[in-house]
Amino acid sequence: MKALEIKNVSKKFSDKTTALEDISFSIEQGEFCVIAGSNGSGKSVLMSLIAGLDAPTDGTINLFGNSVGLVFQDADSQILGETPEEDVSFGAKNHGLKKDALKECVESSLEQTGLLHKKDAYARSLSGGEKRRLAVSGILAINRNVIIFDEPFANLDWPGVKQICMILKKLKQEKKTIIVLTHELEKVLALADRFIVLDKGKIRFDGLAQDGLEQNLEQWSIKNPIAHYSNLQDLIWL
Repeated sequence: MKALEIKNVSKKFSDKTTALEDISFSIEQGEFCVIAGSNGSGKSVLMSLIAGLDAPTDGTINLFGNSVGLVFQDADSQILGETPEEDVSFGAKNHGLKKDALKECVESSLEQTGLLHKKDAYARSLSGGEKRRLAVSGILAINRNVIIFDEPFANLDWPGVKQICMILKKLKQEKKTIIVLTHELEKVLALADRFIVLDKGKIRFDGLAQDGLEQNLEQWSIKNPIAHYSNLQDLIWL
């Protein structure tokens, strides 16, 4: 069963810039899809269109009644409460939950992301990885069917990267429909059921992750993560 379908979608801005050109693909319920692309490839524009934050110039997007949750690259911009508990409560309250049901929902969502023990902490003092996990908690609390992560590893240290990978793996096991927009393939591609490459507003590859690794990804400004490092000089990316 399809979670979303994009048909012949294009997006042009008032300055005549074309961000997306005739994009078509669909994602199944419970599928984990990695969409890779360098800066300017159109990833973030595509995310905004799927989430309904903007409208395409041409084409259609069908969500089949599914709701979309976003985890932005700038996790701080999603924090609305003083504490994680207040932050997650904000969205849940807006969806009609009250008193005991609200408390149960908030605590369950924080527990699922490993943040229950920090429910009373100052939200903006959390680490980068914890802030992204907090954003996921908020999405779980309002029961979004499709979750989009925009560059989820940006500005994270190694512990933060591992935290996000654990959450992504858990969501995959729970059969959530996941879309990860990234150029850091080495951190997440092994979880992907589907791999799409976006370059200059066009889809250049759409298929299995293993088949994608056999493509010349560098032609689309993406570093192929399959690399062997045997000495110090191999660590220079030239």
